[in-house]
Amino acid sequence: MTVFAPRETDPRETRAPLTPVTVQRLVELGLEVQVEAGIGAKCDHPDSEYEAAGSKVTTSRDAALAEADFVFRVGKPAIEEISKLKSGSLHASFLDPFNDPEILQAMAAAGVTAVSLEMIPRSTLAQKMDALSSQANIAGYTAVTYAADRLNKILPMMMTPAGTVSPAKFFIIGIGVAGLQAIATAKRLGARVTAFDVRPEALEQAESLGAKALRIDLGGDTGGTDQGYAKELTPEQLEKQRQAQGKVCIDSDVVITTAKVFGRKSPILVKQDVVDRMKPGSLIIDLAAEAGGNVEGTVLDEEVVAKGGACIVGLSNFEGRAPTHSSQVFSANLGNFLEHFWDKEENCLKFDLEDEILKGCVLTHSGEIVHERFKDA
Repeated sequence: MTVFAPRETDPRETRAPLTPVTVQRLVELGLEVQVEAGIGAKCDHPDSEYEAAGSKVTTSRDAALAEADFVFRVGKPAIEEISKLKSGSLHASFLDPFNDPEILQAMAAAGVTAVSLEMIPRSTLAQKMDALSSQANIAGYTAVTYAADRLNKILPMMMTPAGTVSPAKFFIIGIGVAGLQAIATAKRLGARVTAFDVRPEALEQAESLGAKALRIDLGGDTGGTDQGYAKELTPEQLEKQRQAQGKVCIDSDVVITTAKVFGRKSPILVKQDVVDRMKPGSLIIDLAAEAGGNVEGTVLDEEVVAKGGACIVGLSNFEGRAPTHSSQVFSANLGNFLEHFWDKEENCLKFDLEDEILKGCVLTHSGEIVHERFKDA
């Protein structure tokens, strides 16, 4: 059986779906692996490394797509490429199914088994293949290093003969995987960090990393979902949250927002009036920009300077700012997924749609949309 990893076509994408280390693991399973020439050019993996790991390097993208039993990518494919996939093959990548239902229709029509990596359950068993979390971890790190580079201040406190330099103030909104990594990184660099999340358990995690927790009594049930996401708030709760957060934002040098509601547009947590009152030179990095943004005034893939001098950063793909390591963990997630369901004795994929993991992430199979959340789309 053959695995093919094409080169990403989005010019903004720096990651590779497979690295040579994972290629070697797949070859040892008995799979034939093909990658498109130049697949690792942006993450420091030349074609020669893939060949040394046992992969074939091809320039015939369409032919490889048509022959492959498994196709692994980072981003979703172009609609016109889906019809080129072999019927019965498995395609795994981030598919953005809530915002792009046309892809599901095309995958079903092509007879392709579509695995949406963002739909992999956040369970202990599936942790090793949870690409959404592994990429969010790196995005939290790179958001802080980006801010450190852009900020006109240093991050740590310094005692000097000329006086004391105060530490930079960071405010992290949303304490999921990205938020926790942002807290840990900012603290390691010496910043003073405040953090907020609607989930009490997340605030405790932030405090364990040395952040000051902003506690807001929102009333009602504000715990996490069974998948570990924050529950959607009522309009009244959101307004109360915005009011309390606004005061901290105005006093901060860097605000990083990471709050997403799974399958829905991200909530607006920082209003324009707060942005306009922030200090000149301060930064707001909106890691939810691709899902609509947490900040009023965010423009995807742009930086917008507010009238008060604060800058809203709506750049996408922060994980792609560290492409070597983001590719490493993404590739490992895909390798772990395939290994988990691979039957070594039969030399084939053991595929049971009633399996807890597959039930969560398989969207199309045998010509139909099979996932419960999208059957009626």
